[in-house]
Amino acid sequence: MDIPRPSCALLILIVLCLTQLTECMNGGKINFREKEKQILDQILGPGRYDARIRPSGINGTDGPAVVNVNIFVRSISKIDDVTMEYSVQLTFREQWLDERLKFNNLGGRLKYLTLTEANRVWMPDLFFSNEKEGHFHNIIMPNVYIRIFPNGNVLYSIRISLTLSCPMNLKLYPLDKQTCSLRMASYGWTTDDLVFLWKEGDPVQVVKNLHLPRFTLEKFLTDYCNSKTNTGEYSCLKVDLLFKREFSYYLIQIYIPCCMLVIVSWVSFWLDQGAVPARVSLGVTTLLTMATQSSGINASLPPVSYTKAIDVWTGVCLTFVFGALLEFALVNYASRSDMHREMMKKTRREMETAASMDAASDLLDTDSNATFAMMRQCEVRMSPPRKNCCRLWMSKFPTRSKRIDVISRITFPLVFALFNLAYWSTYLFRDEDQEK
Repeated sequence: MDIPRPSCALLILIVLCLTQLTECMNGGKINFREKEKQILDQILGPGRYDARIRPSGINGTDGPAVVNVNIFVRSISKIDDVTMEYSVQLTFREQWLDERLKFNNLGGRLKYLTLTEANRVWMPDLFFSNEKEGHFHNIIMPNVYIRIFPNGNVLYSIRISLTLSCPMNLKLYPLDKQTCSLRMASYGWTTDDLVFLWKEGDPVQVVKNLHLPRFTLEKFLTDYCNSKTNTGEYSCLKVDLLFKREFSYYLIQIYIPCCMLVIVSWVSFWLDQGAVPARVSLGVTTLLTMATQSSGINASLPPVSYTKAIDVWTGVCLTFVFGALLEFALVNYASRSDMHREMMKKTRREMETAASMDAASDLLDTDSNATFAMMRQCEVRMSPPRKNCCRLWMSKFPTRSKRIDVISRITFPLVFALFNLAYWSTYLFRDEDQEK
């Protein structure tokens, strides 16, 4: 049954009056949450928006969609030398233009619309190429949001935790610097369809007072790393984090104890040659302690094929401790040789004494004056030659074993000091190019 036109006009008038009456009762306020729902239903309703189709290029062209990326590093929990990886927690943001999502902002009163479901709109297929593990944060609610602006701009923000691979060069360990990268690339869209760009102006932000137990973040650099494969060229972004290892921990835990062990091994040079148990136990104890120290250091590092700076240090310190033990073996051998030589001298002296007594009885019958003159000539001819300073000083130590100990007291510390000078000069005052 058809409604007369006057009746239709009357119904419309009644509806308008009721609407005005409702607004008056609400104090003239507009329910913007209801407006947001209406706008979302309008732009994302069935048959209006297809999230499978990527947005157009700039200014509605058929070019690639441009996605601007920026990240905020919240924390870096660990940098593992053994597995060569590091863990980071960051807020990851992407922003792009999708003209299909434009809407009326009600005269500037509606700044943006917020979504919590990423599958409602088209999303870039970005992935972290050097990721080992990763997870989202869902406490209390999923830490993710999407903002849609009136001009069609879309902002996607999410908090994630990642464990990323970080190939390390440990030749200078523990005086090294390591560069760990964070790489982000498109998985399926080529550069003809999708391009990632760093956001202009501070694309990477790091939380203030970032604390790492064994490293210091010196600086970070952003760059592009597009990759070409058989299926096309894919857009890629990367940020390089330069970490410097804190040396104070290794100085206290490794270098100073190793120096002390080497110096303790030199105490053996000052002990008496006859104190065999004391010198042997001291040498063996320091050698085993140094070997245990070296094993503990290598247990916390990956088995690499090249020599590290810490290997040079522990190897030389182990050599000095082992050399002190060998020095006692040489002293012991020289001591027994000296005893054998003294016995031979004593026997020879007794034989010479007996022979001189026989010769003296024969000389009693000769002229005493002639004998005295001959003896004076022999004394003048047999006067000892002049000695230089070193020989004069060494003559204070009659036995060879004692001389070996005295020479070791000077030689070992001097050689160790020269090694320290060469070691620290090489690894502390090195060029930046040698670190790469």
